[in-house]
Amino acid sequence: MKLYELSAARLISLLEAGEIKASEIQESVQKRIDEVEDRVHAYATLDRNTETGSSKSAGGESVLDLKGIPVAVKDNICTKGVPTTCSSRILEGFIPPYDAAVINRLKKANAFLLGKTNMDEFAFGSSCETSCYGPTHNPWDLSRIPGGSSGGSAAAVASGEAILALGSDTGGSIRQPAAMCGVVGLKPTYGRVSRYGLIAFASSLDQIGTITKTVEDSALLMNVIAGGDENDSTCSNEDVPDFTKSLEGGIKDLIIGVPDEYFVEGLDKEVEEAVNEAIKLLSGLGAKVERISLPHTKYAVSTYYLIAPAEASSNLARFDGVQYGLRRDAEGITDMYKVTRSSGFGEEAIRRIILGTYSLSSGYYEDYYLKAQKVRAVIAGEFKEAFKKVDCLITPTSPTTAFKIGERIEDPLKMYLSDVFTIPANLAGLPAMSVPCGFCGNNLPVGMQILAKPFGEKTIFKTAYAYQENSQWHKRKPSL
Repeated sequence: MKLYELSAARLISLLEAGEIKASEIQESVQKRIDEVEDRVHAYATLDRNTETGSSKSAGGESVLDLKGIPVAVKDNICTKGVPTTCSSRILEGFIPPYDAAVINRLKKANAFLLGKTNMDEFAFGSSCETSCYGPTHNPWDLSRIPGGSSGGSAAAVASGEAILALGSDTGGSIRQPAAMCGVVGLKPTYGRVSRYGLIAFASSLDQIGTITKTVEDSALLMNVIAGGDENDSTCSNEDVPDFTKSLEGGIKDLIIGVPDEYFVEGLDKEVEEAVNEAIKLLSGLGAKVERISLPHTKYAVSTYYLIAPAEASSNLARFDGVQYGLRRDAEGITDMYKVTRSSGFGEEAIRRIILGTYSLSSGYYEDYYLKAQKVRAVIAGEFKEAFKKVDCLITPTSPTTAFKIGERIEDPLKMYLSDVFTIPANLAGLPAMSVPCGFCGNNLPVGMQILAKPFGEKTIFKTAYAYQENSQWHKRKPSL
């Protein structure tokens, strides 16, 4: 029995039965890292000195216990004493003096933290190629990208280099790599999980979420990290249910909406067939399927690429060589800013900073950024109306399977369109999950996306679990 291949839920049941020890799981995963990391390159930093936390909170009350299950964390989530660089030269040498809220909760829940996973620089990308550490490779085909920007987290879980992982999702950065690596990726409702300690890309869009082997594992990890936080004013105090209890019950009479705008030209034929077969399966389990329209979806990508770079331009202004990270000396402070930022940021980061600064500049703000916010409100309104008629929506996660490393890096527009199906959920603040639903002829995974209304994660879990329990795709493993 290869412990690194098992789900967290299965490992916890074995631990509770006394059949294995936590140290055996940790040793299995660390041995797996030693075996394959030089080929996958899932990690930016490995922490060989990690310790599990206490299963009691500071107030003494019991919290969920992960019993030493190994967890990987994206390199933009602050971890006290461990380098956290957003995979960018500009944060070279930065070691946070504090833990992000989610890290604090993981430690209290007895998680075994493995290290920080590789990512597109500052989460700017859909392929995990813009990292200053070099690209991560897809475990299913090492010549291909794992998706991005949370490519390292997805590749780590898929390859057995982690049991659970955290990522962040601004326009699809959890769901798209989860689809391309054949694992489960959840972007929770905006505000469901604290962003305190998440190094910001676009503050109105960013959300921390889970990347796991199974739907049950996602529910288990969400039980640990979700909930209000006084350190994050955007974090909701909405009651957090036990997500593991929402898995059962079936989907009889559930109404599934299938938006026409997500099945359009540019969608790979094999991906479309796999998603349609998944919808048929859910229909056979008692769900009702209805075709719907979300006509403003076609404006989501252009809207996103005005709002997200604008917020990124503002958030990244703090990286100037003064307080932390990289510093290049020059004669005057203006020159110091210029040479530090020019050498510290990569090409894609510079492109987005320039785009964002331009759309916020005098004379263009109303024509670009403000107009984009108005379109965003229209898109959110369409989803709100749709959820009055249906319980959830099902779409492809990505229009294609994983493409070759280097194939799109010189074509930013083609790269941006990789997130065409995932971006709308971020603009509207919706929860959304990618679940494995098939493989193409080249043996690359396909993901199905399930969306629900704000704080409707229970519906997503119920739907995803019903599909998982009646399919076998999540059981397939890459042969490395």
